[in-house]
Amino acid sequence: MASTSETGHSKNVANFEDLISFCAGYGATYNPTKAAIKLPALNTLLTSARNSLIAVNTAVSPYNIAVNAREIAFAPLSKLVTRIINSLDATDATTQIVKDAKTFARKIQGGRADKLPPPPPPPNPTDKTISPNPLPTPLPITPIHVSASQMSFDSRIENFSKLILLLTNEPLYIPNETDLKLVTLNTLLTSLKNTNTAVVNNTTPMSNARINRNKILYLAVTGLFDIQKEVKKYVKSVFGASSPEYKQISGIKFTNSK
Repeated sequence: MASTSETGHSKNVANFEDLISFCAGYGATYNPTKAAIKLPALNTLLTSARNSLIAVNTAVSPYNIAVNAREIAFAPLSKLVTRIINSLDATDATTQIVKDAKTFARKIQGGRADKLPPPPPPPNPTDKTISPNPLPTPLPITPIHVSASQMSFDSRIENFSKLILLLTNEPLYIPNETDLKLVTLNTLLTSLKNTNTAVVNNTTPMSNARINRNKILYLAVTGLFDIQKEVKKYVKSVFGASSPEYKQISGIKFTNSK
């Protein structure tokens, strides 16, 4: 499903086509001196705008596929890491090794090392120590805690790699379960890196296509959004503000959706 913003771009282009159709219908009366709003220039701009939308749609599709593949690949990771920690904890590995492994696991799963302190309790209105004419109570200050979650895909990959390295150097970590073995974990790590790289590689063409589209549609003076305003001004000057011709086009809505 197209996002609201993407739909807005398409609507602008469709409305621009309607605007051109009305101007063409005015025949020889539509004869501006400004080159940018002559019919050939308007049709050229319309073609460029259509092509820019196609380019974005073409780039978005592989990006979305890559994002979905990455989500699927990472989905089982948190539960798998919990099993890895339990398997390590069931060995005779030292307390420090297990602690270090749990630190990596917490970062992979997005947990905190320490719980946040509870907010201060509100004042008790029945407290008899409160003065009958108290000063205005200042608003309580809620402490701001910066998220300690390292749930970005790059960070999760990095910490999963560190966890595997720690397990590789722990001779007592020799699980019998295939999906917990080091060779399997390293294969998974490679797969996670590949799915993340695929997203990165597909982000650039999508971003560039959107930049180009936004220039064609919304760049000051030469963009479709500004050009349609100039067309309306010209029609208004030719036919008058109360003319049926101007009313035809004045109601065609455009949004600056960049």
